[in-house]
Amino acid sequence: MAPTLYDEKPEPGDLIEIFRGNYQHWTLYIGDGFVIHLAPPSEVPGASSNSMMSVLSDKAKVKKEEIWDVVGHDQWCINNQLDQQYKVRPIREILRNAQAYVDQELPFCIFKGNCEHFVTELRYGKAESRQVQQAVETVGMAAMVGFGVLAVAGVAAAIFGGGSKKKNKEGEYK
Repeated sequence: MAPTLYDEKPEPGDLIEIFRGNYQHWTLYIGDGFVIHLAPPSEVPGASSNSMMSVLSDKAKVKKEEIWDVVGHDQWCINNQLDQQYKVRPIREILRNAQAYVDQELPFCIFKGNCEHFVTELRYGKAESRQVQQAVETVGMAAMVGFGVLAVAGVAAAIFGGGSKKKNKEGEYK
């Protein structure tokens, strides 16, 4: 089970990963029990698969809300795993930039500009979404497997003479 607020207290600038079933929603903890996050219209606590409708949204609003209003009954954890890969920007700068976005409507794209991209850009200065990367890798592997199956079928057809044969005038198959 993922840690909760009772197990670990977030610090300002921490990234909070909220488990919504088929995907994760991401927020930035700013202190005093508040988070800032990029929220498409369908993003609500406990939304689960309903928030998959976010894929159809092209706009989202940056909100400042109490962490419990965003988390609801979902599991969550502090997730600063990219600290090992990127330098964390100064906390004052992260918080100042995050506050400047509150109440703004921003373009939303599940692949290039989702809630995870938004908070990683604030923390590291680099927009990244590991859940999108994982999805692309999974789809890529499935495509490679599918391509492999098609390639094997094509080779088998070439070897074993796939395709229809017709009789010529003499009654022989060509």
